[in-house]
Amino acid sequence: MERENTVFAEELNPTFLFMWKGTRVEDEPNYHCHEHLELCYIQSGTGKHRIGDTIYEVKEGDLLVINEGVYHQSLAGEHKTPVTEFYVGLTDLNLAGLGRNHFPLPGNCPVFRTEGELQRKLSKLCMAMEAEQELCRIGRYYMMKTYAMQMLLLLLREEEETGKPQKAGGCSFESANRKYLVEKITDYFEDHYAEKISLDRIAGNMYLSTFYVSRIFKAETGNTPIHYLIDIRLTKAYNLLTQNLEMSIQEIAAQVGYEDAYHFSKLFKKKYGVAPSAVRRRIP
Repeated sequence: MERENTVFAEELNPTFLFMWKGTRVEDEPNYHCHEHLELCYIQSGTGKHRIGDTIYEVKEGDLLVINEGVYHQSLAGEHKTPVTEFYVGLTDLNLAGLGRNHFPLPGNCPVFRTEGELQRKLSKLCMAMEAEQELCRIGRYYMMKTYAMQMLLLLLREEEETGKPQKAGGCSFESANRKYLVEKITDYFEDHYAEKISLDRIAGNMYLSTFYVSRIFKAETGNTPIHYLIDIRLTKAYNLLTQNLEMSIQEIAAQVGYEDAYHFSKLFKKKYGVAPSAVRRRIP
């Protein structure tokens, strides 16, 4: 339950809007965006999709996640071979740390490469939704909504189980890149520990979700970003306590980013087992 609470900001209950299946041999006429989340599963063929400022090559088994407000356009491949696309539209989706109708995009890549069992499951869900659309039986909306939610959950589970995002054309986010991301954050902490630091802003500047950044950071360091920052601040504080005897506890707390000296002292004692003042008394 604790794990689910970190992912779902509230009960997972999106509104199902539509499904559409079509085969393209020409470019989609308009570069456009929506006020909903859109999933596009490539059922067959190869083509290209312009999403944001990037053009991605896509092929059978790829699943594109197009968040609300993101401009996109389906493009025919160089040889204009047929590509069959299966679209699902959802709204009222709220995941922790993300905007409305936004799904986490590891490495800021909207194209998930699927294979094996995941690809088979997604294909079956698309076929099941298509059958429901055609049969028009009682409860059709709820069945199609359930299938669409399964698509989202399969992606979340796959990301969690593999410990890394899927590759997308031109957007690999393997271990080396994960380490680079963590190094950038730790370097920022080292340089700005005395300032007010917002993980939301850091993640936003990297075009990643706060949830994803936190998960990758902990996977690489064994610690959460906030606890890593606390450790840096308290280590700096300990050095100041022992090397700058003229500074008061209040001044040292402020020097390492804490306006509240009492809160600083509690954190310090939790880490070192003694209060800051006790460290001073130990100095000969």
